[in-house]
Amino acid sequence: MIWQFAVSVAAAAVIQFLWITVSRLFFHPLARVPGPLFARASYLYSFWYNLGGQFYLRIDELHGQYGPIVRITPNEVHLSDPENCEKIYFVGSRFAKDPAFYDATGVPGAAFATSSPDIHRMKRSAMNPFFSRKMLLDLEGIIHEKAQKLVVRMKKAFDSTGGIDLHNAFRAISIDVITDYAFDDCYNFLDDEAFGLAFINMVRKFAPTIWFFQQFPFLQGALMNAPAWFVKLTSPALTNLMLHHEGSYRQIVRIKEAVDRGEKPNRATIFHQLLQPDATEGYKIPTVGELKDEAFILLSAASDTTGNALTIATYNLARNPDMYARLSAELKERFSDSETLLDFVALEKLPYLTAVIKESLRLSFGVPGRLPRVVPASGAEFNGYHLAPGTVVSMSSWMMHHNEDLYPEAKRFNPERWMDPARAKSLDRYLFSFGKGSRQCVGMPLAYCELYVTLGQLFHQFNGLTTAQKNEEDMFYIDNFSGYYSEKCNEFIFEHHDH
Repeated sequence: MIWQFAVSVAAAAVIQFLWITVSRLFFHPLARVPGPLFARASYLYSFWYNLGGQFYLRIDELHGQYGPIVRITPNEVHLSDPENCEKIYFVGSRFAKDPAFYDATGVPGAAFATSSPDIHRMKRSAMNPFFSRKMLLDLEGIIHEKAQKLVVRMKKAFDSTGGIDLHNAFRAISIDVITDYAFDDCYNFLDDEAFGLAFINMVRKFAPTIWFFQQFPFLQGALMNAPAWFVKLTSPALTNLMLHHEGSYRQIVRIKEAVDRGEKPNRATIFHQLLQPDATEGYKIPTVGELKDEAFILLSAASDTTGNALTIATYNLARNPDMYARLSAELKERFSDSETLLDFVALEKLPYLTAVIKESLRLSFGVPGRLPRVVPASGAEFNGYHLAPGTVVSMSSWMMHHNEDLYPEAKRFNPERWMDPARAKSLDRYLFSFGKGSRQCVGMPLAYCELYVTLGQLFHQFNGLTTAQKNEEDMFYIDNFSGYYSEKCNEFIFEHHDH
């Protein structure tokens, strides 16, 4: 009897599997949309490529094979036509974030992962003032302080060892800025000999868990609530994730206790203000758990887009003496040799520096892969295909920024493409580094200030930075939602040969 029951269960499972597969291939609303057979039938296709961090490159290949719309999972299509971007990612968009994708980040309380556009708007409204231009200019001194500290570290390194790894230094400056800005408790990674590499590696090592939690969501709740001793025995990556969560939680509790005691911080900070009773309008006061999630996201994301863009800018300028000389001349014409604090408002008016920053953002990727959204109740149409409500649709910065029609010789670092104001305004529409619309990265203004001030300081202070050439393949990112270089390419050593 037992074996007969087992056979019956197995047969039922096979029949169910076959029926699901046939339904997805022939009766699903996306059945007409082209794509690989395995991708149309199973989510294991995307999981396989995600495990290697290369799904964004595979999607690029699929568009070359199938055209501007490709079915990449049973319920998701990816678009390559840049004109579709503003149809999905715009201010007031009703295309919600895909909960199956973003819930795997493990931060349900953060505005970043909130699916509902309405709830996101209320959460985001509490954060917006801290990244406004007014607040940014008031706290610009924090960024100058960190940039100047980096300059001092570089001078010491050049005098002592002759070289310095600036990739980790650029990530450190971003983390020091955001921890000072958010907590009034700077991590001071710029003072650390390894630039906080232990913390950066901790974040990097748990990043791939997002793909496991997307594919096996039942594991997320079980493992995240498992005893710490069990997690440490079974998963180093998950241990790092839990340690990061604990660190964020401790920061929020520390600030809450200070707010409850009526203590005033030295200056305005994000989380001191968010813990005030009147911090939000139209939405409940955020809990410690929700703010812990916000802190987790700020810390995890702080170094990615900005750090990668600073690396790409400095690397390409060091490899192109003419570009280097042009930027140095522009900075020296505007600022005297004795000036050490270069004003952000003045820096952002420099045309060639602006062009370098735009091109660096185009060729660096905090998030190289797709940003999935759910088609609203009204449905949607793209490239002649009608997408039913509930369908997931996505686009990616990698493909947008490598579109040859928009950016001829797209792989080449070329600030000149941004020098004509009319053309630059047009190209800006397709710059997807921080997302677009209502869900655009809240920290974008802060990131731009870091880019202008840090690059301004470096190329005003140093002539003759040099670095070794890297292979094109080494410069591809590993996509674990955030973009990371491979271990082989993770160091960018710069030397100084003053002319």
